[in-house]
Amino acid sequence: MRILAITNMYPSAEYPSSGLFIQQQIKGLRNIGVDVDLLIVDRLEKGKHAYWGLGPQIRDKIKEVNPRLVHCMYGGVMADIVTRTISDTPVVVTFHGSDLLGENLSGLLRKWYSRYGVWCSKRAAQRSSGIVLVSSVLQEILPVNVDRSKIRTIPCGIDVELFKPMNRDVCRQQLGWDPDVFHILFQNSSDPVKQPALAYASVQALEQLGVKAQLHELRNIPYRDVPIWLNASGVLLLTSLHEGSPTIVKESLACNVPIVSVDVGDVAERIHGIDGCYLAKSSPGDLAAKLALVHAGIRSHQGREKIKELSLDHVARRLVQFYAEL
Repeated sequence: MRILAITNMYPSAEYPSSGLFIQQQIKGLRNIGVDVDLLIVDRLEKGKHAYWGLGPQIRDKIKEVNPRLVHCMYGGVMADIVTRTISDTPVVVTFHGSDLLGENLSGLLRKWYSRYGVWCSKRAAQRSSGIVLVSSVLQEILPVNVDRSKIRTIPCGIDVELFKPMNRDVCRQQLGWDPDVFHILFQNSSDPVKQPALAYASVQALEQLGVKAQLHELRNIPYRDVPIWLNASGVLLLTSLHEGSPTIVKESLACNVPIVSVDVGDVAERIHGIDGCYLAKSSPGDLAAKLALVHAGIRSHQGREKIKELSLDHVARRLVQFYAEL
């Protein structure tokens, strides 16, 4: 089967961490024999100008590769243009979270643009042949007139060969971390939705409970080094206002690293029944209390077993089954 994948984020020399989860999904599809052609919309380099003339680009690419199906791998303006342009080939759109929920960005113009992107996502959902949601909670955001029978919930997969348990002491030595400190990993970004202030306040509250702790921001780290950071950590902390299906949670579980998180996206489903993982209220006190439980406990060894169902190949086969139905 030949498909055309269209994305507005993909790793490059200038932006090595952009769209890694999409790159991994395409890798999984290719691993099981799917012929994937790729059209990258360079949004990071060109901004909103990347969408000017996108319709003709798509039509030219369709003529060039003649795909059986088009998979638009993110929502927003791009998905709106893709579903408006293509009428004679099935189109699947994947929604990841912010493309339906919006982004808590600073500045009135950026907030308006985020809301416009959500509106575009909803239009694309109505037009598309099929919809992939990375978390079932996103279904509540879709318009009521979107046919639910064309929706599948398929989280992005992870590379379980790369993300695996490693010796914690060796990882800490590589990073130069103090072996006598409780190390807390926090994935930060430029979007305030991650709530870094809450994360730091939680660590301060934990220290007031008598735990010597340090928060490390996972930001602009080479992808192949992320497993080292995870395995060096005592826990992953997530404090976001909203998420879809955070990849870092699945990667942590594959490394058997405990998780303390507020109840966002599909985190509750991912960590359900795993010892050493906790949901907390969005307050420094409760987050600190759950972090203290992790500090006092033993490292969980159940996460990796549960996350195997989200390996790259397993997720790719679920996608191909959906493609075949369409």
